[in-house]
Amino acid sequence: MRVIKDIIYSGDQGLDLYLPDSGPFSIFIYFHGGGIEKGDKAGSFHYAPPLVENQIALCSVNYRMYPSAKYPEYIDDCAAAVAWVYEHIKEYGECKQVFVGGSSAGGYLSMMLCFDHQFLAKYGVDADQIDGFVHDAGQPTCHFNELKYRGLDSRRLIVDERAPLYHIGTRESYPPMLFLVSDDDMENRLEQTLLVMSTMKHFRYDESKYELKILHGKHCRHCKQPAPGVPSYFSLLVVDFIKKWTAQ
Repeated sequence: MRVIKDIIYSGDQGLDLYLPDSGPFSIFIYFHGGGIEKGDKAGSFHYAPPLVENQIALCSVNYRMYPSAKYPEYIDDCAAAVAWVYEHIKEYGECKQVFVGGSSAGGYLSMMLCFDHQFLAKYGVDADQIDGFVHDAGQPTCHFNELKYRGLDSRRLIVDERAPLYHIGTRESYPPMLFLVSDDDMENRLEQTLLVMSTMKHFRYDESKYELKILHGKHCRHCKQPAPGVPSYFSLLVVDFIKKWTAQ
């Protein structure tokens, strides 16, 4: 496995690449969680081995966060990171497909890139050209910390242009998507995710291209390694999803 860390993609924001030693590969661009207040790309390193073993590179991304950042800077950073991959990944080998995803706050960010096409379009990327998205435990309404920093009660459910849900129905189609959520997730997260699925169905999107997996346990527990050297369930689900849509 080739590891290249701290590549600057925009401003002072960096990303890490974990690449197969040889051969063509797909790439999974991953946004970490942490409420858009904390977290770091380095914490995703343990996802790399099971992905790389299946010829899937991992790109783990840092982005600006509260309190120094404000909406929509963190989404803009994530869009810039995706654009960087499209422009530069050929320098590291033959990349066949590009997948995007994130967990918790990262899941919110991946949904915003998927459903609100303006962010990627700013960098010359059409969201429809992404080969697939993995939205893990993301908040489809306005993110609770976005509300907090607006001076609002963070428990409120607001669906405006800052919410992924607001944008569903504005496009004729979307790339393949995998939604993950836990049955003991953050309060109201499961119900909001089910509303996303219902909304997708309401607009008659092709149900063969998106799926929901309801996992057991606490919020994002599936992202952790059960033991040293043992892959997380999340990484195995990502491998299965990418292999499924690589074979299409």
